[in-house]
Order: sequence, then structure tokens, then C-alpha cells
Amino acid sequence: MAPSDRPGDRPGAVVVGTGFGVRVHVPALRAAGFEVVALVGTDADRTARRAERAGVRFATTDLAAALARDDVVAVTIATPPATHAPLAIAAVGSGRHVICEKPFALDAAEARSMLAAAEAAGVVHLVGHEFRWAPERALAARALAAGAVGEPRFATFVSHVPLVGDPAARVPDWWFDAAAGGGWLGASASHVVDQIRIWLGEFASLSATLGVTSARTGVAEDSCTIRFRLANGVAGVLHQTAAAWGTPAGLTRVDGTDGSLWTDGDAVWVADRSGTRALPVPPDLALPPAPDVSDDPRHRFTHLELGPYTRCCEVLRAAVDGRPLPDAVPPPTFADGVAGMVVLDAARASAAADGIRIDLGAPTGAGHQAVP
Repeated sequence: MAPSDRPGDRPGAVVVGTGFGVRVHVPALRAAGFEVVALVGTDADRTARRAERAGVRFATTDLAAALARDDVVAVTIATPPATHAPLAIAAVGSGRHVICEKPFALDAAEARSMLAAAEAAGVVHLVGHEFRWAPERALAARALAAGAVGEPRFATFVSHVPLVGDPAARVPDWWFDAAAGGGWLGASASHVVDQIRIWLGEFASLSATLGVTSARTGVAEDSCTIRFRLANGVAGVLHQTAAAWGTPAGLTRVDGTDGSLWTDGDAVWVADRSGTRALPVPPDLALPPAPDVSDDPRHRFTHLELGPYTRCCEVLRAAVDGRPLPDAVPPPTFADGVAGMVVLDAARASAAADGIRIDLGAPTGAGHQAVP
């Protein structure tokens, strides 16, 4: 095993993936008190360059070499979805705690194998649903749980994003490769599926369409629509495209028996018989200061992602230290990864059958399972 080269009592972490991994995982882990001791990629020269730029001393294309180090207690995985299962299973099998990116796996069967391996290893397992910690999402979840709208009945999650409307837009190749787990359903809608589950409950049935809005052919979807009903009777729609042009637009709203709740940017609003008001963000839901908005296209979302991801890594650090886990937001576990993949599998099956309704069966309740 390689000797430890980390300073002080900062536990060592390995980051697998040289894109989002370097841009967000590395600084989030450091902010949470880890020392990133190794970077794992697929191209040796590129991995070495990016490791040097990020200040990571050990660069390799061999995960086993990184796991052989005696200073590694945690691994984060930020690679294309088709690679998640073997990487996560290897990491938990070595006894390391793991954060794995979303979309969690290629399908629910793979996801279940990852959960089973993590549970057998007895390690902490988290999914990169960092937006659970976005203050407006966390505050809305708390308000809904407290009865802000009475009994929720109707929900709308709509998003028009000008990310890939221009076919010349530069994105990772796997984003449009269905075999690699690409497509906007996994890239973005998986976050919203998680949001719906945490805000409102488990999915009972859905019908879906997946399509390409941009001027591309033969690629995975850049747009998706899911009409759903939850186990508690809430009816709703998730409607997204990454192929819009111009100013982004969206609507996130829940209507219930006694009121309505919606988000507007980072603000949460509630309307009921007493009027309309913005909800204050309590101190326990505040995020670390965000970095400045960057002109670098590689960092166009870093100011939105880094704070929430730091909170996710803080959960990992608390688990490594054996401290009580932060509980202001329920941490997303591999069980949530399974539950999300069940919904994504159903959406793909529905879309392949011209939008037929798919019944998902009894709710899993995975969103309420504790981190081991």
C-alpha cells in the first residue's frame, strides 16, 4: 500500500472522473474536510494534467491502484452512468464509503446490485442528488411536510433550458448516447424524480414520452414528459427540455386543499386564505457562500452546484468520523438510487410503448430509509 501523504487528520478520498469530478467533487470534498489523495480517469495524460491542475498528487487510470492506498476511506464516482455499477461495487467491496453520481445506474436491476453490495459491505452509500440541499428545495420539502398547502393534490414541474438547443453545443459524448446512460431523462429528470419523492411521496403510476427537440437525429432524448400519479393520489406532470433557446423558463408548483406553494428562483412562496408570502430560509438550510459566477463555460453551473454538494460531502465526513449525520435534509442513499431508477425504467418502458400507463406497484419508501 502507498504511504499516507495527507496532512493532519483529514481523511483521504479518491475521485473517479475527471470532468464533474474535478470541477465539483474535488472542491466539495475539500470543503467538507477531506484530502483528495487520488484522481482516477480513463486517459492517462488527461488525468495527469487535470490532477496537477486540481492539486491532486496521485493520478491513475486504475481504480484498484487508488484503492490499494492505506489513506483512502471514501470514494466519489463521477463517470458516465454505464460505468457506475462496477466502480461502485469495487469501491464498497474494498470497505470504502461511497458517493455515486446520478443517473445512478443503467437500470433498476443494476441499481439493486449496487445497493446489495453496499449493504453487505456495511459502508455509507450516498447518491449525488445534491439539490436536496438547495435551500429552496429543502425549504419547500419542509413546508409541505408541515402542511403548508394542506393535502397536496396537484403538482407541476416544468423546465425549459437552453443547454443543447444548438447542435454545435459542446457536451460530453455520452450525454446523447443511450447505451452509456445518456439522455435528459437521466441527466436532469432524475433530480426532479428525487425531488418529487422527497416533497410528495412515492410514484404509483406514470405515462411518458421521450423525444428530441433539437436538430439532432439518432441520439438519446433531450426532452421528456412524465404524467404521474403518486401513491397518495397526487397527480402531476414533469415536463422538461434541454433544447430551448433564449431565456430559461420553468414552473415548480404544488397545489393542495388549503393552499399553494411554488418556487421562484431561490425563493419559496406560499398562498392560502391568509394571503401570499415568501418563506424565510432557516439557518440550518443555508449553504456555504457560493463562488462567483464564471465566464468559463465549464463552470456555468458551479456556483449552483458546489454549495449543495459540499453538504452532501459533509454527510460523508460525519459518517467517516462516526458522528451523528446532519439531518436538516434526508441524505440520498443507494436505496433512493434504486427507487429513482424504478421510475426512470418505467418512463422508458412507457415511452417505448407509445406512452402507455405503467403501474409501479407498492411504493418502496426508500426515501425514508436511514443511512447505515
